[in-house]
Amino acid sequence: MSVTDPRTVPADLLETVRTKHRAVWESGDYPAVADQVIPSLGAVLVEACDVGPGDRVLDVGAGSGNASIPAALAGADVVASDLSPELLEAGRRRAEATGATLRWEPADAHALPFDDGAFDVTLSCVGVMFAPFHQLAATELARVTRPGGTIGNVAWTPDGFIGQMFATLKPYAPPPPPGALPPPLWGTEEHVLALFGDRVTDVRAEVHGLVVDRFSDGAAFRDFFKATYGPTIATYRHLGDDDARAAELDDTLAALGDRHLRDDGTMVWDYLLVRATRA
Repeated sequence: MSVTDPRTVPADLLETVRTKHRAVWESGDYPAVADQVIPSLGAVLVEACDVGPGDRVLDVGAGSGNASIPAALAGADVVASDLSPELLEAGRRRAEATGATLRWEPADAHALPFDDGAFDVTLSCVGVMFAPFHQLAATELARVTRPGGTIGNVAWTPDGFIGQMFATLKPYAPPPPPGALPPPLWGTEEHVLALFGDRVTDVRAEVHGLVVDRFSDGAAFRDFFKATYGPTIATYRHLGDDDARAAELDDTLAALGDRHLRDDGTMVWDYLLVRATRA
């Protein structure tokens, strides 16, 4: 699938996307997902990017600080950016509880309000993948990273559990904006290489599995994500009063969870971890 030329994304469409996406991610309780389901994922990315004292770090799509806070605790000078001020406020409270010091700035991944080459490390942990205009977001990640600096990203793979969850939601969900690409494409090495092109060198891309032990069965997974996860909530709201379709989706999501639940009560969610050097 080809990537979107950033010059073809109209300003009014970007503004509409900002408004809708902010509402989606503020509709649930994403900090609960970050804290209860994927708490270790940000630290994995921070370690992979060799973040350390004095590094200037930008976390794009930071949410409530899943990667930002570990980066700050590693001694870096961190800016956590996200479309949602509400999520950043939750992150600020989490940071205070851990003793981490960092800055929290609302920002759209499609148009980051930072200077060229302002950061030594630019990273995103299952964040920038949800910016629908992939090429525009990737161009921004590269732009704000200094030459020789590091770009790191974690994204759910299309064939992994969360990628399959999005495929399950798609027939029931509202249509994406024109030119938008599916988030799990960021979980394929080929797509990421195409997005960054010659802006990066020394690309390392590896698929890993996150072990999740939060859910007793598929119904427990479904109910938790219906209550906390913005894209799932938005999908059910789109169905409105169509109880039959909602019940069908209920069954399909529960079945998906059951298929991925192992005998030991855990699930494994595959993600692509990419680290690259800014050319």
